[in-house]
Amino acid sequence: MEADYPIEKIRNIGFIAHIDAGKTTVTERVLYLTGVIRKVGEVHDGTATMDFMAQERERGITIGSAATTTYWKDSKLNVIDTPGHVDFTAEVERSLRVLDGGVVVFDAVAGVQSQSETVWRQADTYKVPRLCFVNKMDRVGASYERTIETIINRLGANPVPIQMPIGAESSFEGVIDLIKGTAITYNMERDHTGATLPEMTVGEIPSEYLEEYQTRREAMLEKIVEYDETVMTRFLDGEELTADEIMSTIRKATINMDIVPVLCGTALAGKGVQPMLDYVVDLLPSPIDVPNVIGVDSETGEEVERAPDSSEPLSAIAFKVVTDPYVGRLVYIRVYSGQIQAGAIVENSTKGTRERMGRLLRMHASSREELEEISAGNICACVGLKDTFTGDTICAGGNIILEPPTFPDPVVSVAIEPVTKADQEKLGEALRKLAEEDPTFLVKFNNETGQTVMSGMGELHLEILVDRMKREFGVEANVGSPRVAYRETLTKDIRQEGRFVRQSGGHGQYGHVWIEIQPLETGGGIIFEDKIRGGSVPREYIPAVQKGVMEAVDNGPLGGYPLVDVKITLVDGTFHPVDSSEMAFRQAGVLAIREGTRKAGPILLEPMAELEVTTPSEYLSSIVGDLGTRRAQIKNIEARNDLQTVFATIPLGETFAYTTALRSLSSGRASFGMEVKNYSPVPEHMLSTLIGRDKD
Repeated sequence: MEADYPIEKIRNIGFIAHIDAGKTTVTERVLYLTGVIRKVGEVHDGTATMDFMAQERERGITIGSAATTTYWKDSKLNVIDTPGHVDFTAEVERSLRVLDGGVVVFDAVAGVQSQSETVWRQADTYKVPRLCFVNKMDRVGASYERTIETIINRLGANPVPIQMPIGAESSFEGVIDLIKGTAITYNMERDHTGATLPEMTVGEIPSEYLEEYQTRREAMLEKIVEYDETVMTRFLDGEELTADEIMSTIRKATINMDIVPVLCGTALAGKGVQPMLDYVVDLLPSPIDVPNVIGVDSETGEEVERAPDSSEPLSAIAFKVVTDPYVGRLVYIRVYSGQIQAGAIVENSTKGTRERMGRLLRMHASSREELEEISAGNICACVGLKDTFTGDTICAGGNIILEPPTFPDPVVSVAIEPVTKADQEKLGEALRKLAEEDPTFLVKFNNETGQTVMSGMGELHLEILVDRMKREFGVEANVGSPRVAYRETLTKDIRQEGRFVRQSGGHGQYGHVWIEIQPLETGGGIIFEDKIRGGSVPREYIPAVQKGVMEAVDNGPLGGYPLVDVKITLVDGTFHPVDSSEMAFRQAGVLAIREGTRKAGPILLEPMAELEVTTPSEYLSSIVGDLGTRRAQIKNIEARNDLQTVFATIPLGETFAYTTALRSLSSGRASFGMEVKNYSPVPEHMLSTLIGRDKD
């Protein structure tokens, strides 16, 4: 039974990487080796098991995180394959929230890339121990050493190679294990088609590699012994360390995130995947190896701690919602403590509601297996939770609320309208369901224009959602050009009066406030503070003032974009004993913000992206020239073999249709990656142009 599987033998792991690093190919080989699939699927021909969406198979990229369960040696692996494209970073975010360990896949030619930095930072945020797998060692230009250097320099990590390659590029034959002192090679003649994986042979280290092995092993030992005093003493005394001692020390340092073990191979050819899988079991933590989950009591606000034990009260978090064409609404959950039976009544402590836990399903990409119960440390999907959404806590016998994953704000918007009146209702339903699934997808109705506006993380993100509306919901829609999600902020302190007075016979309306408006540092958000003393504004009206203020900051004075990084303090006001009301004070707050922000030095902010373009040298000048016309700031240009990598900062609005432009400039040979990093003031001479363009 599911609940009887020992928790110390569970590994909740995810494969994360920059797009095209080979993460889904690695996952596919893992599923074959563990017996989940009988034939290895390929990303490039649309047969990868974990890329089951039509859009994924057509485009050869992972869009949504896919979960499966498999077994290796005596351990159970709950595996999540995550997207690598920046537009789908929310899928990585919610997956890392519930994982105990991760395998970060790197391209041995490209090394650390832009999205590699993003996923690494996300893993740091959620304190996820990880291994590194340097993939594509058989490619021209592959370099194990250079990739490790980029891990140090660009990620600030402490990588410890526990393998060394045998050969490189076309002569890559296998790996040498620095812990066990063995050579692992592969018989590639067994199946050159990729339908199965080659036979693996474990033997003695070839004589020509012995000296390099000794040097690398010594370097590995010098780095790891400092994390165990007993082992360090023995090492310094010249004693020979056993493989078990080394393994135990590396495992402890990995779980504590002091080091990141590094392995290598080529997943497409099936080399190095089995040893990597062994080390997933040997080095990454089980649910009992990571700290107990911490939440807060929904009633008292006090901190609550839950151990990963089935005898503890139930605590679980919903991390993903999808609409399945066969079973309907699926909610993916990670159980941190206690256990759940199918059909049980549970509490959604985030919403303060009760729901029936219908069927429990163990997922394998798009297929499923029914379970009677699920216990602490496991991941499953649930049918029947109608009002549970991403980030909600499920519990029983307590009111614990676990910290939800955090998601970035959307940065690109498009207007959408149905082609026919018959599509109107279907469009609304499709948008609602897609918004339920994706926390970075927002839908708003613009009262001024009468348009429905959908916002997401990028052009591709919105393009995929529109395609899903057509295929899954049968909705035909017209979509406008993409628009940047600008923001506004202020540069001056201001004190402003807001006065709302109306007389129309009988009771009038009277609300009167004074507020102070102050700009904050970047990332400060919107802060409302009440400093009323002496009852100049009665306590019952202060929430109404705050509501009016928060409504008004959604429409800045320059272009009607949301204000950011501003503190509003309610400092004074007056009231009328008869005519004052919540509505009047809410309007007074609105008027104060509208008038005050115009005087407070408003500026327009645009999202800025870190851009990384890799191109053959002959196209470098054309690409740099084109970036100049897009207001990009070139930060650095690095040479890697016969390739040049350009690092630049560029306004997001200037990257629309850049894929097509870059393909044209480089005859299809250049590639790029980018990530939105921050917001930056729009140059004064561009202000009217950008506002006008966005409003058209």
